[in-house]
Amino acid sequence: MDKHPYFRRKTPDELLHEIHESNRGKLKLYVGFAPGVGKTYKMLQDAHDMAKEGIDVVIGLIETHSRKETEKQVGTLEHVPLKQIKYRNKVFYELHVEAIIKRKPHVVLVDELAHTNIRGSKNPKRYLDVEEILNAGIDVMSAVNIQHLESVHDIVENITGIKIRERLPDTFINMANEIQLIDTTPITLRKRLAEGKIYAPEKIQQSLTHFFTESNLSALRELVLREIANDVDEKIEKTHGDNYKGPIGVHEKILVCVQYSQTAEKLIRRGWRMANRLKADLYVLTVIDQDPNDMTDVIKQKIKYWEALCEQLHATFLIEQKNKRKPAQVIVNIAKKYYITQILIGQSARTRWEEIVRGSIVNEIMRNTTNIDIHIVADK
Repeated sequence: MDKHPYFRRKTPDELLHEIHESNRGKLKLYVGFAPGVGKTYKMLQDAHDMAKEGIDVVIGLIETHSRKETEKQVGTLEHVPLKQIKYRNKVFYELHVEAIIKRKPHVVLVDELAHTNIRGSKNPKRYLDVEEILNAGIDVMSAVNIQHLESVHDIVENITGIKIRERLPDTFINMANEIQLIDTTPITLRKRLAEGKIYAPEKIQQSLTHFFTESNLSALRELVLREIANDVDEKIEKTHGDNYKGPIGVHEKILVCVQYSQTAEKLIRRGWRMANRLKADLYVLTVIDQDPNDMTDVIKQKIKYWEALCEQLHATFLIEQKNKRKPAQVIVNIAKKYYITQILIGQSARTRWEEIVRGSIVNEIMRNTTNIDIHIVADK
């Protein structure tokens, strides 16, 4: 019975990890695509709702940036005094981690997650302060913009022409228990900026013509929407694990099944067009009978061409040996492994794929998967 994964005895390290996670505070992130979308405002709004419900919530650090709406929203929430640090004959104020842990509220608000602490602070970055608070068993609500995420640094620089200095690792974001997207339209955000609701008057015109152009904001907004969608999918996939019943996330993944016919390249290009429109990941699968080393030179050349085409189209090329499985079962296994949402198959397939014409492969795929759309592409 111990061999069954459900009944497997957990190791001491696994038990310790579970205990640590159960005692660790929960992290909620408010994520936006640019300053001024309303992350801090919404975080404060939620904090007031929690306080009304009797939850012990305090402010660790809030950056209002002199925005009147945000300052008003602070209201009567309790503040934990900031820590004073003297550096180069100036006094700076940083998050007081020790005071927060000593106060031990149920929830603490910490703004500007990617902030770099002044020299002399215990931790070099604010997200490390948050990590320490979480490990003390205190829940944290924090805010960050997409441009501060390490993995999108180069993309953001290409979009805006601006190098973002303050960044935080994706691994920290991935630990969040909840991520809330704070969204608005680029036009609305530019209007708020022009009205003086985001920056001081002397910064408005420069911001409108540099970082806050409509094209920049549209690109950043699409970037944050895709990142949040990917995060949702990853969490769903991890949660389901072996109990997978089909893709239920929001990020499309397309699988093109090809064989040695004239329609193969057509299918790959059709799949790419679909993937491009849907902003989806593209996978191309071919199923082989024999060991790859035993394939004829003609077949090897064909596969080499498909690989080159996939590389050009930024698609993932997959070769699977049947090993006594039916082609349909191979497709099902790959679809489950990569959380595929749509499958493309050619209508004109013959030889081992000739069952497609009779519909048996399609039927078998449909019987063994859920939430996957199947497209049969005509040869002409």
